[in-house]
Amino acid sequence: MTRWPTKPLEEIAELYGGSTPSRDRPAFWGGDIYWVTPTDLPMPDEGISVVSKTKDRITQVGLDNSSASVVPKGTVLFSSRATIGKVAIADMPLTTNQGFANFVPHSEVTSRFLAYALWFHREDIARLSGSTTFKEVSRSTLRKYHLPVPPLAEQERIVKLLDEADELRKLRAQADRRTADLIPALFCEMFGENAKKPHVRVKLEQIAEVVSGVAKGRKFNGRLPVEVPYLRVANVQAGHLDLSEIKTIQALPEEVEELALRKGDVLLTEGGDFDKLGRGAMLEQDLPNCIHQNHVFRVRVEQSKLDPVYFAKFLLTGEARRYFLGCAKRTTNLASINMTQLRALPVLLPPLSLQREFAARVSDIRAMQAEQAASRRRMADLFHSMLHRAFQGEL
Repeated sequence: MTRWPTKPLEEIAELYGGSTPSRDRPAFWGGDIYWVTPTDLPMPDEGISVVSKTKDRITQVGLDNSSASVVPKGTVLFSSRATIGKVAIADMPLTTNQGFANFVPHSEVTSRFLAYALWFHREDIARLSGSTTFKEVSRSTLRKYHLPVPPLAEQERIVKLLDEADELRKLRAQADRRTADLIPALFCEMFGENAKKPHVRVKLEQIAEVVSGVAKGRKFNGRLPVEVPYLRVANVQAGHLDLSEIKTIQALPEEVEELALRKGDVLLTEGGDFDKLGRGAMLEQDLPNCIHQNHVFRVRVEQSKLDPVYFAKFLLTGEARRYFLGCAKRTTNLASINMTQLRALPVLLPPLSLQREFAARVSDIRAMQAEQAASRRRMADLFHSMLHRAFQGEL
């Protein structure tokens, strides 16, 4: 229990809503009034942002013909529908769409303290949206929501400590993003256009086995299937496998024996949305008796000719992406490749020693990434501990 008095939001801030002028009226758009939507803000777990620019602007006529209001610099924006809990502070006068509750603080609370308080309580506030499919916390509910209100000097002290901790957290995240760029940069350095020697290209079918998987919902005509884990399209991301949820499928014992995945196999998606076309990653661990669905291809390379780490990263290059997009069967917003097209993929094939050198350096980078991830978790834990203590009056 906090040692400070709590007050409803309606007593410490004025609440304003937003609106969207008609998109059918060109005169309402392209003006000089900044107009914010939730997509302008980072996801809730990334912390508090500052809005200094927006994708869209509206005109005074557009404002006059909507229920939106211009709110001043220092207003705290809180996304109150769909993705609830994005928090930002306006760095200039602006207006928003209807996805926000906008709080203009009274003199007894600072903008940054209010922003931290809303962000800390965002999950509790989100639960007030109820269990409907479309989540929304009403303005009347928000007005009655209580927050602790310490003296201004204490608010400023808390904000200073939290800002310092949050800055360290964000610097760690920036360093992690830079590290994530190292592997593509290394590939370009070793094998790109500026590489010292040109490399040959061979069709994938000459240096790897390519097979499809099993379909769900098949009939087995009296034969007895077994239930086994399998990887589906959702598990195969660009550059990594998401193994957080592995579902099961029925297959015949001989299929399991034939299709069982091994460490070092590379999995690719046949398509769907354009971003899923030829998306691939290498399996970095053993998954006993795990197979794959028919919308995923398994590539098992001849490791005496092609290193699987190198091949998985080659799939992320513009060259591979252009090949898949060029030969894919397309419909509106969808594209797919078949096994014949995948087997014909021209693979850049440097000397095996160079591929293995690349794989070793990738391993070093991943070790560094693992250390950074552990550091990031420690910083996040420290920051959230400080938040908890701050709003319990213990910081």
